[in-house]
Amino acid sequence: MDRDDIIRMAREASFVWEDLGLLDRLAFYKFADLVAAAEREACAKLAEETVCVTHLPTGVKIYGSRVAAAIRARSNK
Repeated sequence: MDRDDIIRMAREASFVWEDLGLLDRLAFYKFADLVAAAEREACAKLAEETVCVTHLPTGVKIYGSRVAAAIRARSNK
């Protein structure tokens, strides 16, 4: 989820974008960025806690740390 997704959802919820002034729009952009970042972090934490596979030769459980890193890296796009 990114800023554009959140703005699209706000419009689907009948949020009237055209009635906002410049400062209100800037505040909404910041809000959308914060929501997207919180969602990414929640997904990354879930991935980190998830056992993906067990390494067969050693029996060590492999967690979703690579997935978590990939989720967090989405903020750089």
